[in-house]
Amino acid sequence: MATLNGVRWLTRAVVAARNTSAWRGLSISATANAASQAQDVRVEGAFPVTMLPGDGVGPELMHAVKEVFKAASVPVEFQEHHLSEVQNMASEEKLDQVLNSMKENKVAIIGKIHTPMEYKGELASYDMRLRRKLDLFANVVHVKSLPGYMTRHNNLDLVIIREQTEGEYSSLEHESARGVIECLKIVTRTKSQRIAKFAFDYATKKGRSKVTAVHKANIMKLGDGLFLQCCEEVAELYPKIKFETMIIDNCCMQLVQNPYQFDVLVMPNLYGNIIDNLAAGLVGGAGVVPGESYSAEYAVFETGARHPFAQAVGRNIANPTAMLLSASNMLRHLNLEYHSSMISDAVKKVIKVGKVRTSDMGGYATCHDFTEAVIDALSHP
Repeated sequence: MATLNGVRWLTRAVVAARNTSAWRGLSISATANAASQAQDVRVEGAFPVTMLPGDGVGPELMHAVKEVFKAASVPVEFQEHHLSEVQNMASEEKLDQVLNSMKENKVAIIGKIHTPMEYKGELASYDMRLRRKLDLFANVVHVKSLPGYMTRHNNLDLVIIREQTEGEYSSLEHESARGVIECLKIVTRTKSQRIAKFAFDYATKKGRSKVTAVHKANIMKLGDGLFLQCCEEVAELYPKIKFETMIIDNCCMQLVQNPYQFDVLVMPNLYGNIIDNLAAGLVGGAGVVPGESYSAEYAVFETGARHPFAQAVGRNIANPTAMLLSASNMLRHLNLEYHSSMISDAVKKVIKVGKVRTSDMGGYATCHDFTEAVIDALSHP
């Protein structure tokens, strides 16, 4: 236990400098001196992170994250903001406050901001506007089986990369004639090349061997044709990465029949939204798959399949697994490797033991029960 406390203190001491590269510069002698003086130093620094609870069970999931972080002594300071179109907490002023916080902190963790179906004069939702203003062009969802939790397909490990600033979600709709609605799908060479390069860079960095471009170029010959062409051009720059293409409808069937054939998949906006949810269902559903979105400057961590789960609000039945794993990924992004591994290991241990599981995983535990089990696993690794 003394060793654990020593490591926790050392992590905080490094964070107090607010310089993530300091990890690399610590010498052995400095480590020894810091450990010997652990009782005499007061930690003042912490990483500032923007927190946006969102709608539905989002606030409950964020509470679970805060409780686990507190128990693990994670050196992170959450700056909480609220933005909701269904709770009358959405305005240009609030959006600007959230944007300013995210731009300053560079890192955020967010819940699902529900988008009402009713048209009230503005086509672009606050969630979409937030992502566009931050240019969060790449959404990454790592679909991986959880040890100890059996599903139809086990030992899955694939990554879905989605372009999320254009395509069908461009918010360009109009009534060209009475009873006739035109909805524009925007595909640009610049953004198609950017997401393709992101996918191949990701595959290279993570040691992945294959990238599959998902499209519907046989029907949308110009729009998806341009996306496919850009992926093919970028693929030529990465000869060590195998490249394949697949039509979206066939991809859905193949994911259900034989998901093991996939490694990294890259696709336009709408297809990615659908495939994220389909793939999440293969390993346990929306409650267990983490996700993240990136721009050149910012990183936003969230659940992989975005559902507010409004029917569960206040019932204490939401599964915090996806949000906790996403929070763990956020800590790894901040170079807090020790705390990241500690939390992800605790979550996976609780699931593997199988005694505490929420209803979506076939159990009877509440969100609070699961959170407490994770906190207990932190103390007994």
